[in-house]
Amino acid sequence: MSDIPAKMKAVVNHGPHDYRFEMVDTPVPGPNEVLIKVSACGICAGDIKCEAGAAMFWGENPWVKVPVIPGHEFFGNVVAMGPGAEQHFGVKMGDRILAEQILPCNKCRFCKSGQYWMCQPHDMYGYQSKIADGGMAEYMLFHPNSRIHHLPDSLSLEDCAAVEPMACSMHTAERADIQFEDVVVIAGAGTLGLGIVQAAKLKTPKLLIVLDTIDERLELAKKFGADLVINPMKEDAIKKVLDLTNGYGCDVYIEATGSPVGATQGLEMTRKLGRFVEMSVFGKEVTADWSIIGDRKELDIRGAHLGPYVYETVINLMERGLMTSKGIVTNKFDLEHWREGFDAAHSGKEIKVLLVPDLK
Repeated sequence: MSDIPAKMKAVVNHGPHDYRFEMVDTPVPGPNEVLIKVSACGICAGDIKCEAGAAMFWGENPWVKVPVIPGHEFFGNVVAMGPGAEQHFGVKMGDRILAEQILPCNKCRFCKSGQYWMCQPHDMYGYQSKIADGGMAEYMLFHPNSRIHHLPDSLSLEDCAAVEPMACSMHTAERADIQFEDVVVIAGAGTLGLGIVQAAKLKTPKLLIVLDTIDERLELAKKFGADLVINPMKEDAIKKVLDLTNGYGCDVYIEATGSPVGATQGLEMTRKLGRFVEMSVFGKEVTADWSIIGDRKELDIRGAHLGPYVYETVINLMERGLMTSKGIVTNKFDLEHWREGFDAAHSGKEIKVLLVPDLK
């Protein structure tokens, strides 16, 4: 640790609308802990909504525990290890690694049954003070209950930083149970939506349709394999999908907009006995005609959370050029300019924005 500074640069969350750039103590790894030098950390829509005070983060009993360093889309190189960490994780100094954002307790009913991503305490990097400080800093500590994955040197910085959201996208596509004859609609062509497009295309559905209100994102969706793109601001998306399916509607609808209209639109657009997959983080409650789900259509409503058991698959697909962050990562900022980074990520002009501590 002699060449690691005692203080490090970090973004610190002190509460809604109260994020600050600070110099903080560099963490020191204890038994079975690993310290990485952060290479990059993505800014997620969840980070934006957390900073803005969304109720899901800041309710009566806030899930977020402050002060905490945010950021859950991170990777870096091992620079220090506590006693036993090398054997515990199978890592060595200099390894390029990431950790999944969930820190499973390994004690609750979900963890014991292998469903670790639904861990009941649900501590996640970037949201709980001290026990789960995140990656918007120069250095980051991986705790003993981390789920660590190695990253090959062949992957670009952008691809490595995109593994976590791409894993969420892959899990969402798996939850959709896409079949060869399915007409699939993906609403939202942000980072996660574009990842779902790539994952869904690998499932080879009959027709893959992508909806978004930004034409540049729709063009990127086509490059990633969308057969048809629709801008709902320019044409009636529900009518078009119904016309394409002889009035039935799509077999699978995946909601990745984070906007209430994305959910209500999907209920109307999905055929009877169809599958609706929700994976967005909403900033406010959604109001819908709930009778559509049961009495009118008997829909199969599925959620998608995190990216369990798919990280190695995503890394392999990226190595083979079958998934990519190219065109998705659109800007980078250093830690000192985190505010500009958040504003850019929220502007709609960028897709994925990274914070890069050593940005030159």
